Amino acid sequence: MASPATAAVHDERVVALIGNPNTGKSTLFNALTGLKQKTANYPGVTVERHTGTLEHDGQSAQLVDLPGVYSLAAHSPDEMIAVDVLLGHVEDLRRPSVIVAVADCTNLRRNLFLVTQLAELGQPVVLALNMSDLAEREGIRIDHAALGQGLGVTVVPVAAAKGENLDKLRAAVFEALDATPPEHPPLLPEVHAAAGELWARLHASGSHLTAYEVERAMIDAGGLAETRFGYTAPPALITELEDLRTRLAAGGSLAAMEAKARYARIHDVVDRFAERDERAPRFADRLDRITNQPLIGSLLFLLVMATVFQAVFSWATPMMDLIDGAAAGLSQSLLARLPPGALTSLLVDGVIAGVGSVVIFLPQILILFAFIIFLEDSGYMPRAAFMMDRVMRSVGLSGQSFIPMLSSFACAVPGILATRVIPEERDRLATIFAAPFMTCSARLPVYALLIAAFVPRETYLGGLVNLQGLVLFGLYMLGIFGGILTALLLKRTVLSGPTPTFLIELPPYRLPNLRTLGMKLLARAKIFLVRAGTVIFTVAVFIWALAYFPRPEAIGLEFAEQRAAVTTQLAGDELDAALIELEELESAAYLEQSALGRMGQVVAPVFRPLGWDWKVTAAVIASFPAREVVIAVLGTIYAVGDPEANENALVSRLRGATHANGEPVFTLPMVIGLLVFYAFCLQCLATVAVMARETRSWQWPVAAWLYMTGLGYVGALVCFQLLG
Repeated sequence: MASPATAAVHDERVVALIGNPNTGKSTLFNALTGLKQKTANYPGVTVERHTGTLEHDGQSAQLVDLPGVYSLAAHSPDEMIAVDVLLGHVEDLRRPSVIVAVADCTNLRRNLFLVTQLAELGQPVVLALNMSDLAEREGIRIDHAALGQGLGVTVVPVAAAKGENLDKLRAAVFEALDATPPEHPPLLPEVHAAAGELWARLHASGSHLTAYEVERAMIDAGGLAETRFGYTAPPALITELEDLRTRLAAGGSLAAMEAKARYARIHDVVDRFAERDERAPRFADRLDRITNQPLIGSLLFLLVMATVFQAVFSWATPMMDLIDGAAAGLSQSLLARLPPGALTSLLVDGVIAGVGSVVIFLPQILILFAFIIFLEDSGYMPRAAFMMDRVMRSVGLSGQSFIPMLSSFACAVPGILATRVIPEERDRLATIFAAPFMTCSARLPVYALLIAAFVPRETYLGGLVNLQGLVLFGLYMLGIFGGILTALLLKRTVLSGPTPTFLIELPPYRLPNLRTLGMKLLARAKIFLVRAGTVIFTVAVFIWALAYFPRPEAIGLEFAEQRAAVTTQLAGDELDAALIELEELESAAYLEQSALGRMGQVVAPVFRPLGWDWKVTAAVIASFPAREVVIAVLGTIYAVGDPEANENALVSRLRGATHANGEPVFTLPMVIGLLVFYAFCLQCLATVAVMARETRSWQWPVAAWLYMTGLGYVGALVCFQLLG
């Protein structure tokens, strides 16, 4: 029996938000729900579900943000999820009582293709004509009431970015919850009738497909609806569907017939109820013509990316120094108030040194994400994909693969999920394999730490360009090169096949909504801090325990005797210096005999050709589940092994790290090799798990892990041996 809480969730009215990509759907969702939203996955798939609470005059409903689609002819998992939600096939989610369709006023004819399909589902449809302010500026005049009557929907003009008419939209949605949708005559009557008869026989055989799904299976040859029909229908009905499609298409295509009839209806409605004045080209139009030129566009892309990486170092430094100072102050405060011992070491060396060494990079990550979100919302990212199509085609892929790879700069997980839009399986697998090479936000703390420690802060061109930013840019380019080279190898060998075609919509340039940008940044910061407070905290404490225990009594007795001896022999500054040296030697002896020290020394010979000592080896191995953990582990190891760690930043401790013979560990060749290792190595369990789920096999993720780890090892070996 369901609990009252569960029953309440199931009884909640559901409103679906859907629209073409680049119509401002996400901006409208954020504007309607504010912070009352959450993200999860749909049951059984890796497609994200974004839900929020829609409120008006004391009423509330659950608003579900569906993936952006161009039509209900589903050919990808994203599109199938959208259709399943609309038809009520998703577990734990009621069929929507109202559909809110988002359309761009400035691209009305194209957007209405989806709207007319939605109107045929039998649910009330509220059409949110977004960007009405831009339409007015471009001389577009729409008779909203007449347009709504012509389409059989309720039309509300809105400007989501400015928050205009949102209350009218909410009122229209809650009014539609209790309304009966008008009847819509079938677009292709003969096809509709034949699909209904076929559905009746299919239903009698025990299938749960709806009549609408059967009609879509008949129209969309090769689509997911036909695939589902084949799973549930007996062979005789599968043959009948193919015969009906051939007869009704009369030598043509039912999909083409539907598109022709649908656009004829759309053109008739738009011609009667919308007008557009002639206007002079605007600045955005001229900018578009310039940036779409191959040479200028490519140079602009490189300039934009280089600017991002310059800003990551130049702008974040003050805030990073503030966080570093706060962590050091907290450590000093605890050391002054707590007695020496395991608890004090746990808090100072484990928690603060471990977690704090990662949190310090939050400003850089937020700057990177701010740029990425700004470029996405401004309309630049589709143009970047268009510019990169020629490069991608040279390795057997298309600009369609560039979009998931670009998403992987934030995180490889959503980048891999974004490959669902690629229809060809070979191209999808090649893109999934290449996506983890892109420099994700988890690599950024590693790069930032090593670059800040060992690359000079030199500037050029009057301070506009800094060397650290150039090195970071080079590492990002190295990741891109590794991914493209990998895709080329795959497409020339095990995944060989024709290069796919690439079509992409280039939305107009527009200024992003600052509120939406802020909400996305806040969500990213929350994800990073939750990760730092859970996964990284747990690892830091675990590593501290391995580095702190056991503490052999013999070491303590030996150094106690040495302290007693120097106390009787020396005085003043000489005594202080001798005691500090003994404390450092004692800490190093304890660390070497700890569980972590012993494990690191066992594995160290494998990585000694790379110039690593056992501490670096232990930190890198511990970071295989999540690469940014290496910072926390290094912070913990060097804090436990350094009695003055509370007074020195991690950068200073790395610079002073030495081998047993006194030679520095972090030489320039070793650091370059370590950076190359992290540029190539696959150190992320979440990425491996998503690869397994998306490819429906462990063969591909295991192969990717072995390939990328081996490539990272060889790259680090070559750098250290050739440059050393």
